[in-house]
Amino acid sequence: MNTSRKPVDGFALATMLLLCAIWGTQQVAIKLAAPDMPPLVQVALRSGISALLVGLLCWFRGERLSFRDGTWRPGLLAGVLFAAEFLFVGEGLRHTHASHIAVFLYTSPVFTALGLHWLVPSERLRRLQWVGIGVAFAGIVLAFGGGWLQGGVSPGMLWGDTLGLLAALAWGATTVVVRFSSLSEARPTQTLLYQLLGAFALLLPVGLLTGQMGQVSLTGVAWASLLFQGVVVSFASYLAWFWLLRRYLASSLSVFSFMTPLFGVTAGILVLRERADVFFAVGAGLVLMGILIVSARGLLRPRPRLKTGEMSPAR
Repeated sequence: MNTSRKPVDGFALATMLLLCAIWGTQQVAIKLAAPDMPPLVQVALRSGISALLVGLLCWFRGERLSFRDGTWRPGLLAGVLFAAEFLFVGEGLRHTHASHIAVFLYTSPVFTALGLHWLVPSERLRRLQWVGIGVAFAGIVLAFGGGWLQGGVSPGMLWGDTLGLLAALAWGATTVVVRFSSLSEARPTQTLLYQLLGAFALLLPVGLLTGQMGQVSLTGVAWASLLFQGVVVSFASYLAWFWLLRRYLASSLSVFSFMTPLFGVTAGILVLRERADVFFAVGAGLVLMGILIVSARGLLRPRPRLKTGEMSPAR
């Protein structure tokens, strides 16, 4: 089988633009439907829908999913971390803007790089990458503190932003678990299924225990958001991402994923009429710049080729 990857062409560029738009607007869709269906419930149900679709796809392809191949322990941990990530996202969206979550969630490469730095000698951070972490941290401080000093940010919004950062931490930890466990050898569908089942199994009871399931009103907006997330985001877009990874250079594709927060912020402003003050705008720019610097080593200098299962799709 040919394992070579080719540089990004026009088709891959157009596909990545579409995927980044989908990934960037999912928080906006959740926030838009929140009055009819709490974000936590949306995430739990979308994970169940996506898990069912992935299972049906595996059955259609004749893929045998076994939990006796040594992947169930890291798979369980990845599922718990995935559930924690979206618990933080869902609760964060109740307190802060979707555009804020879109930016803070994508600080996950910083946490991944820090985790790899401590675990793998060959993945030690270089001086330039530490500079990138400092730039990203400065951006976070500015985005958090600027509006607070102006009196335009409430404690609730700061709490929501903090939950966005915790979601990024959970996402980064998930990537490290997948990268350094038997999941790195598993099929992408199996790794994705562990995460989706974990989110569904853990978040649905939380929704029941907190009474959020009783707040569901099945309006057209709620159904549209749920189907968009369950079918388009967590199923179709993830499969498209894995398909691209099998055919194009992963480092080249990763460059375009930095557009995702930009789509999220733009959609938040246009759809939800969210306001981005100058402190948040500059802080978000510094965060994205820092993430780009942290990832520069992998983008500019080839690393040993990772298997498709090691690459986490954008959330």
